[in-house]
Amino acid sequence: MTLLTPNIQARLLENGRKQAPVRGTKDEIDFQPVVKLFTPGGGCTWLLTEIDPDDPDIAFGLYHLGMGDPELGSVSLSEVAAVRGKLGLPAERDLWFEADKPLSAYAKEATRLERINV
Repeated sequence: MTLLTPNIQARLLENGRKQAPVRGTKDEIDFQPVVKLFTPGGGCTWLLTEIDPDDPDIAFGLYHLGMGDPELGSVSLSEVAAVRGKLGLPAERDLWFEADKPLSAYAKEATRLERINV
């Protein structure tokens, strides 16, 4: 399965272009996640909101790698594609995921639960 469809990739890049001039300021945009990636059998989850328009291998979002606390930050899409979960299967896209709140709300809940719950 392709991790990102052309439509999803375009939406992530558009968010990245909108975020670039305001990143790190009070005007930073709290996007809803565009896509959820996960490893079958549990362990790793990524909720991605944007792709760096200057480096399309770098995405931003909330992620949990099955140990420690969930984190907000940048991830390499090529590294996500190389990850294998507990069952030895690669990461895949959640075909049924539809965000219903901004990333900050998912992050707050994930911190409380110590996992991403979607």
